[in-house]
Amino acid sequence: MRFSVLGSGSGGNVSYVETRETRILVDAGLSCREIERRLGLLELEPTDVDGIVVTHEHIDHVRGVGVFARRYQVPVLINRATFSRCSGSIGNIPTPVFFNTGETLTFKDVEIHFISKCHDAADPVALTLSCDGYKLGLVTDLGRPTSLVLDSIQGCDALVLEFNHDTEMLELGPYPLELKRRIRGPDGHLSNEQAAQILEMVAHEHLELIVLAHLSEVNNREQLAYREAKRIVEKACPRGPSIIVSTQNDPIPLVHIGAKPEGVSR
Repeated sequence: MRFSVLGSGSGGNVSYVETRETRILVDAGLSCREIERRLGLLELEPTDVDGIVVTHEHIDHVRGVGVFARRYQVPVLINRATFSRCSGSIGNIPTPVFFNTGETLTFKDVEIHFISKCHDAADPVALTLSCDGYKLGLVTDLGRPTSLVLDSIQGCDALVLEFNHDTEMLELGPYPLELKRRIRGPDGHLSNEQAAQILEMVAHEHLELIVLAHLSEVNNREQLAYREAKRIVEKACPRGPSIIVSTQNDPIPLVHIGAKPEGVSR
């Protein structure tokens, strides 16, 4: 399994996940043209994408869904509440594949588990994707950790986790009070401290990689988020998983999960 976060933040969210048989976009919150461009930067072809998974209906997650799905004739995996909420903005899609939140769906050689999460959307989900004994978790746009989310992302080999805002920067920043309340509320976004608490509860010795995602360009700094994650890693993961900070404007390099030399066991 290998993956990249093509872009993450309030301006648009897209991740790419690839296995031996499957190539999936998780959300398509950038324009179709921009998704094509960023795939190209990684020497990937949009014609090879097998499907799009939609986590919720906010425009920074669905902006390019309809155009990309129609242009490349790929199925869109989405739950019915989310589809109902965003059908007007994404338009007709060639093949909707409806899932039920809480279930695990097999898509080619990948098992996708859809986890209910707390966010101000119709029926938002976090994800784990599993293949060949390896597990990737994607948890962003989360107002607060729940036992369901924490239980579901145990044992991940790689984790994309929201580090949205620094609490002090949000409080002192330029956002109006109502927006500040939404962000820090129980259905908003994770602070660096909240994300670090999640990381502390799910870190384990086989965790290979942590990608910090959905950083606010106004209310956070890369070094602040990195410092919080590093603090947990040094305490909880003696073998030291890699930490990558994703950005809004550029894809992270394709990273492999379980890329071990032949003859070396996990």
